[in-house]
Amino acid sequence: MSSSSERSETRHTIDLTEVFDALPAWERRFRAARVSLPEWADDAPDRSLFVSNATGTYEIYAWDRADGTQRRVTDRPNGTTEGTLTPDGEWIWWFDDTDGDEFGVWRRQPFAQPADIAADAPDPEAVPGLAPSYPAGLALGRRGEAVVGRSTDEDGSTLHLIRPGSAEPLEIYRHRESAGVGDLSHDGALIAVDHTEHGDAMHSALRVLRVDGDVVVSVAELDDATGREEPLGLSCLGFAPLPGDTRMLVAHQRRGRWEPLIWDTVTGDEHEIVLDLPGDVTAEWYPDATALLVEHSFRARSELYRYELASGGLIRLDTPTGTVSGASARPDGTVEFLWSSAEQPPVVRSTSGGVVLSAPGPQAPSSVPVEDVWVEGPGGTVHALVQRPADAGDGPLPCVFEIHGGPTWHDSDSFAAGPAAWVDHGFAVVRVNYRGSTGYGRAWTDALRHRVGLIELEDIAAVREWAVASGLADPKRIVLAGGSWGGYLTLLGLGTQPDAWALGLAAVPVADYVTAYHDEMEALKAMDRTLVGGTPEEVPDRYAASSPLTYVDALNAPVYISAGVNDPRCPIRQIENYVGRLEGLGKAHEVYRYDAGHGSLVVEERIKQLRLELDFVARHLR
Repeated sequence: MSSSSERSETRHTIDLTEVFDALPAWERRFRAARVSLPEWADDAPDRSLFVSNATGTYEIYAWDRADGTQRRVTDRPNGTTEGTLTPDGEWIWWFDDTDGDEFGVWRRQPFAQPADIAADAPDPEAVPGLAPSYPAGLALGRRGEAVVGRSTDEDGSTLHLIRPGSAEPLEIYRHRESAGVGDLSHDGALIAVDHTEHGDAMHSALRVLRVDGDVVVSVAELDDATGREEPLGLSCLGFAPLPGDTRMLVAHQRRGRWEPLIWDTVTGDEHEIVLDLPGDVTAEWYPDATALLVEHSFRARSELYRYELASGGLIRLDTPTGTVSGASARPDGTVEFLWSSAEQPPVVRSTSGGVVLSAPGPQAPSSVPVEDVWVEGPGGTVHALVQRPADAGDGPLPCVFEIHGGPTWHDSDSFAAGPAAWVDHGFAVVRVNYRGSTGYGRAWTDALRHRVGLIELEDIAAVREWAVASGLADPKRIVLAGGSWGGYLTLLGLGTQPDAWALGLAAVPVADYVTAYHDEMEALKAMDRTLVGGTPEEVPDRYAASSPLTYVDALNAPVYISAGVNDPRCPIRQIENYVGRLEGLGKAHEVYRYDAGHGSLVVEERIKQLRLELDFVARHLR
């Protein structure tokens, strides 16, 4: 027989479930329990970390797989998502910023938090004396050493080695251009650095360092960018997970797309892994280094393979059609992966079968699948993903063009609560992988140069023309929307294509490009110099041509803007400049400012923002 307290708890759960089920489907998708792909300690695979919204704010959780216990590691008003484990699983490092400004320090906490530590006692700084900064990578070693990457406006990029028993961190790298920690070899002897000393922030080179006492020695360099008419990028995917092994897995672009190679950082030998796969390929080591876990991305979907290094055999792993948003090989050879599709919400699965990890609480309702659309644009064929309400008929429909951020990113056949909400409200949703997007080869991504913003909008305009001509979209009821770079393209599109859009919804946008450049974090300054071709002082005409502020007079459509007051990526001052011009010109607009950074990790805040957008559209669109 159940006790009265158990009956009370059961009744409370039922009540909460009933309340959840009574909510509209779009809101349930935001409130539904979510978990990230668990990260596990290399030498203690039963100890894992994951991120969840179980309390209504995205925070880091520790999970002991041996006994099944889970506990929340962080508890901050604006949430926490950046954390990792030491290889032995004894310590959790997590990044502590201020209200989402991304500027802060690393802290650490025991995986097995002692019971006598007060609940409100702050975790100590992991590297006392290392000043706050923007993070630029972190690598933790087996002997207690750590390599911390930092980025600040004053110092540029710096890397610091922390060794057990040493009172002060040792600076091992410094440069004005952007750089970060790549990896630390299994024995801690070698340190990989991703850097852009050549000045092209879109194409990194690799350097390997060794530290002898306090002397930093450069061991090897791999650079596909310097001296080329068309620079190529490299990325460190990790050292081999074996003692004394000096091989590094590297991503390269030598055949026009991302592919893996193995580079011996001591002998210099390179082994390019050529696979008969049409899209971008990335990989990671299996724990015994006999094989690679390969992730293949093609046409907005992805799949997993096992590649045998000895034989060259390629074996496809069983994953459903959709998108794998992360995968990791376990010591027993199984693979855990986070999968979703536009129709089905995310779930952490294993190739051994079944669900690996579920968040407590109700799950998200499904949405509608995406349709693939291919449209001829001025720079080549543009891929777009379309979702339409299941019972809306053939159209024409009110339509939201939901533009992705980045810009070096792409929309995929994956679950997204925002687009699904618009579909629930009777809108068709179109997402465009414009030039500059990843996933369609190096040339497509690198096309985004000098005419920044205007190039992407040419592709978006071509897809808009298709949407109208095909009968999908009502030309008088098309909304241009997006966040971050998508918010920037929204404001720029409203000004340069004023007759194409009925409304604009711009979240955390670039609005005044020149002021944004001067106020943003240093790594983004480097990216803008690469994209635009220099600083605002060096190429003022290009910044003016690409700035939404230049075209604010031409706006015809009402615009809604949301902005994080602590945003280091699209800072608030440049948004206020744009809003001031709107006010002075008497343009129809609304602005919502919230106390966070580049977006919010608080579920209630995300719901509030979408409610405000829905309300704005309802009042301004027939």
